[in-house]
Amino acid sequence: MLSLAILIAGAVAVAYQVTALLACLIHWAVARLRYRKPPSSPKPPISILKPVRGLDSGFAAAIRSHVEQDYPEYEILFGVRDLEDPAVPAIRALIESYPKRTIRLVHCTADAPNGKVAILQELEKHARHSVLLVNDADITVPRDYLARVVAPLEAKETGVVTCLYRATAASVAGQWEALGIATDFIPSTLVAPLVGVKEFGLGSTLCFRAEDLKAIGGFEVLKEYIADDYQLAKRITQLGRQSFLSEVTVSTTLSDPDWLSVWRHQLRWARTIRVSRGGGYLGLPVTHAGLWALLSILTGHYSMAVVVLVARISMGLTGGFLVLRHWPAVFAAPLIPLWDLWAFLVWLAALTGRTIHWRNRVTELLPDGRMKQPD
Repeated sequence: MLSLAILIAGAVAVAYQVTALLACLIHWAVARLRYRKPPSSPKPPISILKPVRGLDSGFAAAIRSHVEQDYPEYEILFGVRDLEDPAVPAIRALIESYPKRTIRLVHCTADAPNGKVAILQELEKHARHSVLLVNDADITVPRDYLARVVAPLEAKETGVVTCLYRATAASVAGQWEALGIATDFIPSTLVAPLVGVKEFGLGSTLCFRAEDLKAIGGFEVLKEYIADDYQLAKRITQLGRQSFLSEVTVSTTLSDPDWLSVWRHQLRWARTIRVSRGGGYLGLPVTHAGLWALLSILTGHYSMAVVVLVARISMGLTGGFLVLRHWPAVFAAPLIPLWDLWAFLVWLAALTGRTIHWRNRVTELLPDGRMKQPD
């Protein structure tokens, strides 16, 4: 009976990998078609809101890429809790280097369980334009980023535009996490729309109308949630809008220096998914094809193990290299199934418990995805 169950689970795992591979191919093809056309002509002014805390690797290059956009009118608002933050000198140097650009550094003193949202609340008060764009501080973007990301908002049914991202890292542990992002997390994001998930949104980019933000209650309603990007996209789509996945892929740098940091980061993600989408979380092991390949080998189903491994590596290469151009996915392809074993261990660890390590403090998650107020 156990042998049959593993055989069935292996078949389901293969079916998921094939679905993810098709999702990756569809996105790749659609993105190529969109890139053949220049962005549409209307280019509304944009306010870029960038909460900043700490100086991540590649930060200076990341913020410079926002200043060098081929776009007629936009402003960049950087928000920090502390003017002694190590990122402040880089921001001030940027302002001095580009005097013709509208760039402001805002000292944000408000507090909230989600410190990032507390900063966004204050930045939004200073924003002058009707289109807002929020992305993480360490995101590096191409020159046509703004033009392409804002274009889908021409359609009234589009409520929020988001982007895929590729990750790089200096540490070995960080490179391991980057491999998982490219070959596991991003493909699962591409599967989501195919299975009816409408409220997807990634912190790498969230572009939306100020009026829609106001309609959902502003950033105020997000200040207690750990997954503020997911909550924002969810609430905007509940207005009857759609979430749109742009053809643009941005880049980020992972700063976790060691394996413990990566483990805590992954555990935070997993517990965030569990409290945000509990039903979906329980089904995640079906995506861990490397686990089912190992169990197939242990129960003597060698042919199934080969099929599972081929499907998994093919999907990982398609998502990691073809879609994201993440070169390490090619060189580390044999390690992709091993990532699944790691991911399964993270899944098990996150199945219970609500404690997370975030921004140098320990926080407890509530069952609805909010963070417990500190005592």
